[in-house]
Amino acid sequence: MQANPLRALLVDDQPQHVELLKASLREVGCAVVAVASFSDDLVALIGAKDPDVIIVDMDAPGRDTLESLAFVQSRIPRPIVMFAQDEGPDTIRRAVQAGVSAYVVDGIQPRRVRPIIEAAIARFERFRALETELVKTRGQLAERKVIDKAKGLIMSQKGVSEEEAYQAMRRLAMRSNRRVVEVAEGIIAAAELLI
Repeated sequence: MQANPLRALLVDDQPQHVELLKASLREVGCAVVAVASFSDDLVALIGAKDPDVIIVDMDAPGRDTLESLAFVQSRIPRPIVMFAQDEGPDTIRRAVQAGVSAYVVDGIQPRRVRPIIEAAIARFERFRALETELVKTRGQLAERKVIDKAKGLIMSQKGVSEEEAYQAMRRLAMRSNRRVVEVAEGIIAAAELLI
């Protein structure tokens, strides 16, 4: 058991399973910070309790359950481990699309719980890093398009090369203490006013 136990939010609509699952989680070094059902406001609860992982236990995740998990992931993302009995590939696919990091069929075996949770957290962190990188790359691409459009405008108006157009924007950006993309946006806005 580690010094700082993983903080888990347990979501279970089957009261008869809750105590067994809580005991299994405690046994592997997880502190259950709250127990909830899907009728609770999960976003508010997650915000208040700040769990490291969300553990969902249910027989068969339905559409409403998966929509609820997708909503949680869009608002306050956390790794989600789902223990379920439904082994259908469509259900598993929908669960993963809803943000489930690990989907485990056939019950909870205490010796497997901690490795499953750790793998889910690692997978979640990797996915979040990829999402962040994608957003950053898309932003850079959008900026590149704006700069290229502004260079084209300067080239056609001034009859200069692409490099000269870029250097002109760069000088203006340095003099005005702005980013090149901000200067490019200003050039495009001015050109649109003149058309």
